[in-house]
Amino acid sequence: MTAPDPVRAARALGGAAAAILMIEGIAVLFVPRGIAQSDGGLGGGRLAYLLVLALVFILAAGLQRRPWGLYVGTALQVPLLLTGLLNNVMWFLGGAFVLIWLYLLQVRKELIGSPFGPARAPEHDDGGSTGTTTP
Repeated sequence: MTAPDPVRAARALGGAAAAILMIEGIAVLFVPRGIAQSDGGLGGGRLAYLLVLALVFILAAGLQRRPWGLYVGTALQVPLLLTGLLNNVMWFLGGAFVLIWLYLLQVRKELIGSPFGPARAPEHDDGGSTGTTTP
């Protein structure tokens, strides 16, 4: 099943991808609070990693208009999942976001025909006749 207007569907799914990345960036900003209460505490390296990661997610949300934006968003799912090494709750939360991202790619594949490829405009029939008419 493909969308009647794949270009429009691609734009809509790009907006959904940007929204997911923004929410992931905000979720990463909550991680330092949980780490600070743990035994190891929140060191400068951990804090810097999380702040940079959150910033990269927010910037990647703006890149979703570019053809390679989905590649960046997909690659960022790995460091998001690896934040589980800093706080165990992030294994669950990161896993949930990865599943949401994979679902978005699956919907994109169904509507556009490719999870990463460019959307092509549908070929419209101009309504021209082939020379035969029907009464």
